[in-house]
Amino acid sequence: MSFLDPVRLLLLLALPVLIAAYVVTQVRRGRYAVRFTNLALLDKVAPARPGWRRHLPAAAFLLMLGLFVTGFARPAADMRVPREQATIMLAVDVSHSMEATDVQPNRLEGAKRAARTFLEQVPGRFNVGLVSFSGTAAVVVPPTTDRQAMITGIEGLRLGPRTGIGEGVIASLDAIAGFGVQFGGEAPPARIVLLSDGTNTAGRDPEEAARRAAQVRVPVSTIAYGTPEGTMFQNGNLIPVPVDGPALRRLAQDTGGRHYQAASGDELRGVYEDIGSSIGYRTEQREIWVWFIGAGLLLSCAVAAGSLLWFSRLP
Repeated sequence: MSFLDPVRLLLLLALPVLIAAYVVTQVRRGRYAVRFTNLALLDKVAPARPGWRRHLPAAAFLLMLGLFVTGFARPAADMRVPREQATIMLAVDVSHSMEATDVQPNRLEGAKRAARTFLEQVPGRFNVGLVSFSGTAAVVVPPTTDRQAMITGIEGLRLGPRTGIGEGVIASLDAIAGFGVQFGGEAPPARIVLLSDGTNTAGRDPEEAARRAAQVRVPVSTIAYGTPEGTMFQNGNLIPVPVDGPALRRLAQDTGGRHYQAASGDELRGVYEDIGSSIGYRTEQREIWVWFIGAGLLLSCAVAAGSLLWFSRLP
């Protein structure tokens, strides 16, 4: 917790002064009562007080003042609040290496299942689009809130030769730019989530794509999907297709995104949960003075009720 006007907390210095004044008043009251030598008269003039209860209203009053001063200093706390709107592009690698069966039933089918789960977690007000890339990239579904269109697009993903990671990023950026035109200068925040299992072998270099993404401030979160032991059959031959993450890590770092390694379908779903949480919410500093003022008001009511109950008067 922090304070937006911390100087106002100096008012709390008045509390020790009030406490000292209260103690002095109580001591003087006791000394004045002892001046009476007639005990019968003393009982009538200074009847027995209700012990420790007589100090409760004063203590509660001082605590109430402390709460009011704290609220006056405008306390604030970091809170997670939902974003109003965002654009997310899912860029999925559909190169032939996604046929590898180190993830059951294969990498592509595992990626499809996880993508569907991700759609269920993303707030409905978010626009989500889909790009597929192999040697070239294509916008399968432009940004939309139509989740059924996204599911249909995911189910229709088909394999192709080579891997163009840079092309996938640039196609996603173009889709975001085209969609953001309708918002003018108030385009919603955007992010790309790119899933791949291999090294760039076609199209523009991922570093070029990273520079362009950084220029327009669109973070690219990357997921390296698969295991080092991945293999696939091609022309009757068993070919190793180990997952290659370093290039994807650099792409994420250069654009301000995050890099993930997922070696199974369950891990991929966990990655999507983390991404959904980070995209769906942002941390803002919100003033919480109302909590302190509210507590102070409740305490003032308690002070008044206790004083009326025990002493038949307001403090």
